[in-house]
Amino acid sequence: MICQNCNNTTFYTLANDYIKCKACAKKYSLKKLQKDDLIMIKFCENKNALELAKELEVNYKTIKDRFDMFRKKIALFLEYEYNNSVKNYNEYEEFYYIKEREKKKKKKSLSEAINIMGFYSNEKVYTLLMPKIGKRAFDIEDGFIQYLNWNKIHSKNSHQTKLNEFWKFLENNLKKYKGFEEDNFFYYLKESEFRFNYSHDEQIEILKKL
Repeated sequence: MICQNCNNTTFYTLANDYIKCKACAKKYSLKKLQKDDLIMIKFCENKNALELAKELEVNYKTIKDRFDMFRKKIALFLEYEYNNSVKNYNEYEEFYYIKEREKKKKKKSLSEAINIMGFYSNEKVYTLLMPKIGKRAFDIEDGFIQYLNWNKIHSKNSHQTKLNEFWKFLENNLKKYKGFEEDNFFYYLKESEFRFNYSHDEQIEILKKL
């Protein structure tokens, strides 16, 4: 364990299931730490906050706040990994994520799509949010499909790439959420990137260090 206050790793054992940091004297409840670890493990098992709140009989907001904290830490971790990696962009592709409620509409428009640029390098996927097409978007009758087919940036044989696999993973992963604010999409995107790039055990080890 690492002290959240000073990053020390040595502790005194106290009565009543508490420990105290030897460096800064901050106290921690072992029961709370065990529950925090369990919440982290369940997050890495891809449980959503509502499911876990019911399972652990914990307030939903408590779980959601913890999950949101994980996502923010993951986003910072992935940004660091991206900035410190050796770039070898042998695969790259632009992708338009359309929300489930928009997909159900008879008339679709790129103005509602979230534009993502994906790269595959060093056996990992990296993503960047791109500016929306906005008012310049085509409706489906005016060339929506043609726009996607002819103007999308992509690598050769894109249907066979890891990025194509990731786009499917992203859409399936986001389906478990009944809805989310578009302003928070970045964090859900990075969560999916994290899950795709790292195994369950790797995710836990990384989150423990963040």
